[in-house]
Amino acid sequence: MGHFLQRAVEDITGVSPAKGELLRKELGIHNFGDLLWDLPFRYIDKSAISTIREAKSATEAVQLKGIFTDKHIEGNGHKKRLVATFEDGSGTLEILWFQRARDIDKWIVPGKPYLIYGKLQDYRGKFNIVHPEIEELTLNKTVTTGLEPVYHSTEKLVLRGLDSKGRRKIIKQLFSQLRPEELPENLPESIISKLRFFSRYEAIKRVHFPTSPEQLTAAKNRLKFEELFFLQLLLLRSKIKRETTIKGFIFGEVGELFNTFYAKHLPFTLTNAQKRVIKEIRQDMGSGHQMNRLLQGDVGSGKTIVALMCMLLAADNGFQSVLMAPTEVLAQQHFISISELLDGLDIKVAFLSGSITGAPRTEILESLKSGETTILLGTHAVIQEWVEFKNLGLAITDEQHRFGVAQRAQMWTKSPVHPPHVLVMTATPIPRTLALTIYGDLEVSILDELPPGRKPVVTTQRSEAHRSKVNSFVQEQIRLGRQVYVIFPLIEESAKLDLENLQDGYERLLAVFPRPDYQISVVHGRMKAGIKNEEMERFKDHKTQIMVSTTVIEVGVNVPNATVMIIENAERFGLAQLHQLRGRVGRGADQSYCILMTSYKLSKTARERLDVICRTNDGFEIAEADLKLRGPGDIAGTKQSGAFEFKAANLVEDQAILKTARLMAEDILQRDAELMMKEHYTLRQFLQTEYKYKQDWSRIS
Repeated sequence: MGHFLQRAVEDITGVSPAKGELLRKELGIHNFGDLLWDLPFRYIDKSAISTIREAKSATEAVQLKGIFTDKHIEGNGHKKRLVATFEDGSGTLEILWFQRARDIDKWIVPGKPYLIYGKLQDYRGKFNIVHPEIEELTLNKTVTTGLEPVYHSTEKLVLRGLDSKGRRKIIKQLFSQLRPEELPENLPESIISKLRFFSRYEAIKRVHFPTSPEQLTAAKNRLKFEELFFLQLLLLRSKIKRETTIKGFIFGEVGELFNTFYAKHLPFTLTNAQKRVIKEIRQDMGSGHQMNRLLQGDVGSGKTIVALMCMLLAADNGFQSVLMAPTEVLAQQHFISISELLDGLDIKVAFLSGSITGAPRTEILESLKSGETTILLGTHAVIQEWVEFKNLGLAITDEQHRFGVAQRAQMWTKSPVHPPHVLVMTATPIPRTLALTIYGDLEVSILDELPPGRKPVVTTQRSEAHRSKVNSFVQEQIRLGRQVYVIFPLIEESAKLDLENLQDGYERLLAVFPRPDYQISVVHGRMKAGIKNEEMERFKDHKTQIMVSTTVIEVGVNVPNATVMIIENAERFGLAQLHQLRGRVGRGADQSYCILMTSYKLSKTARERLDVICRTNDGFEIAEADLKLRGPGDIAGTKQSGAFEFKAANLVEDQAILKTARLMAEDILQRDAELMMKEHYTLRQFLQTEYKYKQDWSRIS
């Protein structure tokens, strides 16, 4: 980035030291470059002004022009709010502020004209807008035409004049000083002409100040392509480098441990998907290059058996394996199930977590260093400096998105000769088209078949009117010896509300399922780990029949006797979350059920989401539906890309651009892997000097 863009924000006219400090604290904006790349998140067509009468039937946010005729503060403490009356000749509207009510009260002047922007809500037959965007119309200001950018802000920034209007003034000042050479081109001329892109300078200018929707789309497409193209270029270069230069241990032998386990210890017949994936992994581990593979498997598809058979392959070739899980509960469960499966085989398995200390830990560490222990299962404790292996050949990470990239990178340091083969597993299905591009440097294997004998979970949606029938059904299941999960949603804004919500639900359950006839376990996020584990163990040991939780039940927790899951306020959960939760039941031979409890009124999107989850148990179909249903900005589920945070692109919405970017990156690297051709000078220069993600973590799966 040029010297000009490194200048402090205070160097712009109108940004005082106090305002500069506020921009740093509230938005992380330190310099001109940060200002430039803090892009508008939406645009208002300032030529479109609705009347209050028209707005009452609008489904989207609207812009209104009018005056405040009255304002007053109501309530005390955390219930304090500013209530104002806004009118425009066609009707009146109530406007509410719950935060910084006194400051906003001082700023608003009744009788003065204002533009306000927000979405109308119908509350008990009375329309209002809560926390609208607001702009004073001075005598010499007319309503502008065209698209006006809206920037992220906070109440503190708004009160210091750094709302969207203030930010627009600052950006205009910045562009009055910014020369095109301060934003040098980073794409080859061939791509720019082929895709008919704006220059880099023109694109960023038009994103901040578009003159038409068509121009805005063209400018945004240029910036989106740029982000996705450089991500793909890095991932693909990394993959080529790994395949050509990083050697891997050769696991050439399928020996006694693998064959004995397959013939005598395997508790069920492998699915065709499991056989295919094991074959892919065997080819990787016998190639002489380091394996770097992602194993996607839907809930219950048998990833653990695949992982175990890969560890036996390593053992047959004289190497140790480690499997790292995100929580102690899950790691302990892997240890128990794998130890049981290997009972009778001559192979030592150990478990390591932060809670194991003193003599037991010393014994485990010495056994690893000597090579006596062949398979280690544990939490992130397995990658600490004091853990040494004799000859680590395979490193497996379960639910890899739960670990930081730097954490996973530590796995590579455990094997000084060659890096270990790497297998990363996730139970969160990612649409196939997206998986290949998010994980551009990984080979991808998919387990898309459930083991035989597994019955699909019967999923239904019920409202409060059916509560008594649902309770009767649960009582019947408990009489049959089954167990039940009851899940409450997280209310992200308030841990206190979470607990109140849980406590209310727990008390309602006690009224229907009284002691001593029924026993209920409770788990929530503010519990100490020891107490939480104890409660979960009580449920696993069938000492309690009902498990109540505000947190998502740990991924992978396996209680085959739990056959019913009730999800309260199911409309608040995303599709991927609902599918993950449902996967906690249906793990035994008995028919299992998932009941989605909802309010009477459901939005169209919520209804479509629940219809999908009731219709299918296929995680990949659900992931595809999730992509179609998910709105702008809500890309929770695609954060698996980890180190990459996009300013313009959206992995969910911009798949067409993503595919084009990948194809063009592949084409360039096939012809010029080192980017040494004259036509690729701009690419090489940008990667070496400006690219903010040049710390190359991408080779670490």
